[in-house]
Amino acid sequence: MAITASGLYFLSFEKMTNDTLGESLEAEDHTAGLVTDTHTPAFDTDDFQDDIDNEISGGNYARDVITATEVTVSPAGTLMFDHVDTLYDNGGGDDVTITNAMAQYMATTVTGDSDDQLIYLLDFVTAASSTASTFTVQINSLGAFTIDLTP
Repeated sequence: MAITASGLYFLSFEKMTNDTLGESLEAEDHTAGLVTDTHTPAFDTDDFQDDIDNEISGGNYARDVITATEVTVSPAGTLMFDHVDTLYDNGGGDDVTITNAMAQYMATTVTGDSDDQLIYLLDFVTAASSTASTFTVQINSLGAFTIDLTP
């Protein structure tokens, strides 16, 4: 199986609405990572970062920490989750080699991969690569995702 769509990880949202671990989409730092097309997301059963397989490795790749997150109701009746563009740059070294990244996932950053809850997976549709440079995932100006709250 391969990545065929972007999506939200349901179990994490359910836990956050129940405040199971005291986590908040807005109040926490988050981790972003890249996966290849061989990753098979299970949006209804995957819930923690340790459920992610086929993550990019080597070439100075490391997950990126996203600290500027925002959850707003804008425009009216729409919940928007937004954050800054993600830069994979080896701590400013601008020397990252990434081969065939097919999607970016985001998870909360609390205690470790077995407790950090998955938030979303963003399908690139076409695999992307970089050689000894900064790999940037540009987030849409309308947010990483939006949820229409109006019936």
